[in-house]
Amino acid sequence: MRALAIGGFLTALALFGVVEWLARREGSRIPTLGEVCAYVMRYEVGPVPVGRIGLFGFWWWLGWHFLAR
Repeated sequence: MRALAIGGFLTALALFGVVEWLARREGSRIPTLGEVCAYVMRYEVGPVPVGRIGLFGFWWWLGWHFLAR
């Protein structure tokens, strides 16, 4: 079961790499990961920066699940 989970995460990482590579080709209409993050960071509801809070929460969740022991 552990090997299946590791394989799934490696597959997801490889897919992210392929999409990023495709996004950086000349004339590509696919946004890069940086452009997607910039778009999310600009999202606000009134004075509350919801995009920044959401992105911070995502990184916190990611770190908690993969870096905390």
